[in-house]
Amino acid sequence: MLLLEIIMKTTLCELLEIEYPILSAPMGPDISGAELVAAVSNAGGLGILQAQFCSPPEFREEIRRVRALTAKPFGVNLLLHFPAEDHVAVCLEEHVPVLSFFWGDPTPYVQRAHSAGIKVIHQVGSVREAKHAAAAGVDVIIAQGGEAGGHVAGEVSTLALVPRVVDAVAPCPVAAAGGIADARGVVAVLALGAQAAVLGTRFLASAESRAHPHYKQRLLAASEGDTVRTILFGHGWPNAPHRTLRTTFVEQWLGREARGQESRPDEPVVGQTIIAERSLPVLRFMGFPPNSDATGDIDSMDLLAGQGVGLIHDIKPAGQIVRELVEEARQIISHRLASLAASC
Repeated sequence: MLLLEIIMKTTLCELLEIEYPILSAPMGPDISGAELVAAVSNAGGLGILQAQFCSPPEFREEIRRVRALTAKPFGVNLLLHFPAEDHVAVCLEEHVPVLSFFWGDPTPYVQRAHSAGIKVIHQVGSVREAKHAAAAGVDVIIAQGGEAGGHVAGEVSTLALVPRVVDAVAPCPVAAAGGIADARGVVAVLALGAQAAVLGTRFLASAESRAHPHYKQRLLAASEGDTVRTILFGHGWPNAPHRTLRTTFVEQWLGREARGQESRPDEPVVGQTIIAERSLPVLRFMGFPPNSDATGDIDSMDLLAGQGVGLIHDIKPAGQIVRELVEEARQIISHRLASLAASC
């Protein structure tokens, strides 16, 4: 058992002061809210908040909501494609344990975060980006494979990308994202040299996720062939590839994705939602995955999901998901892999 504990307690765990090498991906604009983040962190992983759509005062309140629900470390994610300076300032003032970035250059923020005692994570989709992030001094790099749901920076698969990034940025610890939905995926990326697994779609189908109930049911019914990497939902964020479910709406527009990049103000309304306590129309091609407050034509909204979706068969509390991932990963290591080694 001691050996298994060492295997499941990586250097990344020690660095981020978490028990297990399990991270929940930030899912926006508010799908991974305070309840999901706290549940993952309370179970020994690292929950990561996505609340950038909030104004800075509201953003501060979201961070404090997480703190009211957990005393464990957690992360806050910011997309650098959008204005982030005010939100970074809030994170520094609140001394969040971990500041996570994606889709941009983290360099201007790393030293400021470190001066505030904050660890920095940056997600990349290529070896080139990984080297740049390591040179910037980030503490952890997430290598995101093309199988991932949500916005996807690169096209290389997790299996090919992770060991290349691990080799390129050593000794900086690497976490792996993309297509990981069960304990087999966790063990696989640890074998590739990653020191943690990042799961999005699995936690999307959790009790604490703010995803719309119909969205969650679509996840349970989907298989690995039911997602597509596209730029279709580009209203407000054009030409940004993302992986989403192949709904009838998506299938109708594949091959005509340019229409979704125009961000026209007169685009038809497909529904309504509430984000950061504001009621908003959901225009066609908007990249807002439907949250629990969404109404209207849910299947015409952006049902983001990764290729690991076919491995998800139920909706469970996030803490239970973390515990089962860890226990099943230990079983795989102690039984199947140990027996394979013993038979050689």
